[in-house]
Amino acid sequence: MNIREEDIPEVREESFRYSGPRAQTKECGIISLADTIESASRSLEKVTPQKIDQLINDLIQKRIEDHQLDDCDLTLREIRTIAESFKFTLRSMLHSRIAYPAEGSSVKEPPRKRSRRKQMPRRSRLHRPVKHQNHFPPPA
Repeated sequence: MNIREEDIPEVREESFRYSGPRAQTKECGIISLADTIESASRSLEKVTPQKIDQLINDLIQKRIEDHQLDDCDLTLREIRTIAESFKFTLRSMLHSRIAYPAEGSSVKEPPRKRSRRKQMPRRSRLHRPVKHQNHFPPPA
């Protein structure tokens, strides 16, 4: 399918901007940042901790430069703390997973390391020596 440049409609930033008032409270500022960062994180390809950190730093910096946080009284120290919390949360949510083998495929397990210590035969509970018993049962 060939798409000509003339066929692509012009995209205006205003179409994607929130038209309501800027955040007035700290809580609204945090929610605004969280919503922006969460939605943008969904578009990351090959997620790494560095990409997550860069995304969060860039988005917060853009919001500050665009004066979107001016009315909510968040300090820079609080914004740094919020950013660290977002980074921790996204790293936990978006971490990569190992590929599991297909069901029925033969996968060799790595050999277990043997202890150099000589293994003693295990005694059953019935054959262990009885220690001096108290009159009171042991605490639960």
